Order: sequence, then C-alpha cells, then structure tokens
Amino acid sequence: MDWYENLIKPEWTPSGETISLIWRILYPIILVSFGVVFVQTFRRKVEWKTACPFLINLIANILFTPILFGLQNLLLAAIDVLVVWVTIVWMIVAIWNYSRLIALAQIPYLVWVSIATYLQLSITWMNW
Repeated sequence: MDWYENLIKPEWTPSGETISLIWRILYPIILVSFGVVFVQTFRRKVEWKTACPFLINLIANILFTPILFGLQNLLLAAIDVLVVWVTIVWMIVAIWNYSRLIALAQIPYLVWVSIATYLQLSITWMNW
C-alpha cells in the first residue's frame, strides 16, 4: 500500500474506507446477479453468449487488485478497468431480454466502475 499511497492522485480520490464500503455494497449485488445468470446458463435457459460478458467481467474484476497492487502496473490496471467497464455495458445489453431486473441491478456497479475508471485513468496519466 505504500507504493499506492505515494502515487500522485486527483484531489477528489475517495478514501480507502469509502472505496471499501462501496464494494461491500456492490459485491452482494454482483454475487446474486452473476449467480443467477450462471445458474440459468448451466440450466440452458440463458445462452452462453449472454453469459460471456459476465464471465469476462468477473475475471477482469478479480485481476484488478493483483495487477494494481501486486504488479504495481498502472497501465495494465487502466486497461483492466476499461475491460470491466465495457463488459458491464455489454452485460446490461446482453441480459436485458432475459431479465430486466438483473440488467437494472448492474446500474450501481456501472456508476461506481465509471468513477473508478476515470480515477484509474487519471492516476495512470498523472504518474506516467
């Protein structure tokens, strides 16, 4: 964390506690909605092409912390968070015809990742 704390960041950067709280709210939404999509996919009620952005998003989301804090690679973290953002939009579009509730449940996730993406791109740019 010392490495991250010493990076140049925008003045509006949320505190670690705020970021942690937001993820504690979002992770249950992600768990339930992704779980429903994957279970319905295995039951063949949702096509794999619809579940694909959920799977890519899950992998990219999981990889963000090791990339940023383990590898300490700002550019790769910026690319990763862009993948997360794009796949959320893709998820909403892909699942809309199957479940509008699951699609709408992704809106808070999209809002937060939009902020986090802008933050990560800003940090990457400021420390380039």
